[in-house]
Amino acid sequence: MGNTALVTGASSGIGAELARLHASKGGDLVLVARREDALNALKSELENAHSIKATVITADLAQPDSAEKIFTATEAAGIQIDILINNAGFGGHGKFHERNLAKDQAMMQVNIVSLVNLTHLYLQGMVSRNSGKILHVASTAGFLPGPLQAVYYATKAFVVSFSQAIAQELSDTNVSSTALCPGPVATGFVAAGDLDGTSMWDNAASPESVAKCGYDAMMKGELVKINDASLSFMVNWVMPFLPRKTMLKMSQEFMEKSK
Repeated sequence: MGNTALVTGASSGIGAELARLHASKGGDLVLVARREDALNALKSELENAHSIKATVITADLAQPDSAEKIFTATEAAGIQIDILINNAGFGGHGKFHERNLAKDQAMMQVNIVSLVNLTHLYLQGMVSRNSGKILHVASTAGFLPGPLQAVYYATKAFVVSFSQAIAQELSDTNVSSTALCPGPVATGFVAAGDLDGTSMWDNAASPESVAKCGYDAMMKGELVKINDASLSFMVNWVMPFLPRKTMLKMSQEFMEKSK
C-alpha cells in the first residue's frame, strides 16, 4: 500500500505526535486542523527532519461541509490517502441542561458527523484499491456513560461502535479500522474542555506514548486498543459486573471538580 496519512486535529497533542511518528517512518502527510500557523510549523519540522512531504489543509470540522472540502482538496492535488487518522475531537464539562446547546452540537459535529463523513469519503477509495488503514481516536469514555460530560462520552461510544462495525464489514478486504481508546492524556484537551480540577487527569499519559500505542495497533489491524493495562482490566473485567447505578456514581465522581 501507499504511505500517505491524513491526520485531523494535527496541530497539537495526540494528532501532532501521530504525524511525527508517521513521518519518522518515511510517510507523507496531510495535516488538518484550524490553526494554520501551527500546521505550517509542524510541516516544516517534519519535512526538514525526515525528508517527507507534508500538505497543510486548514479546516474547522465543526462546519458541516468541512469533510467534503478536505476530500475535494486532496483529490484536486492528486493525493491518495492510504491511512486516515480521525483524531480531531473535543469535550466539555457541566450538567447537560446547563451547558450551551450550540457547543454540544458542535461537539457532535466534530466527534461524530465529520468523522463519519471523512471515513465514508476516503474508505471508498481504500476498498477499491483493496488497501488502507483507518485509526479512530476514541476514548475509554466510550465504554460507559459520563455524567458531567454526557455528550462527550456518548460521542466516543458512537466512535467505538462505528469503528468495530465497519472493521467487520471490511474483514474480507485488506482495509482495517482500529479504535484507539486512551484514558486521560496530558494535552490541551483539559483546558479546552474546562476540565481543570477534575481528579481524572492526575496521572495522565503522555501524548507520545498514546500515539505510539495507537499507531502500532493500527498497523497491526487491531480492533480496539486501550493504552493502559489497568484501564483495560477495568473496562473489560470490572465495569461489566458493577451495578449500573454504582458505575454511574463513580463516573460522576471522577468528573467532579475539587472545591
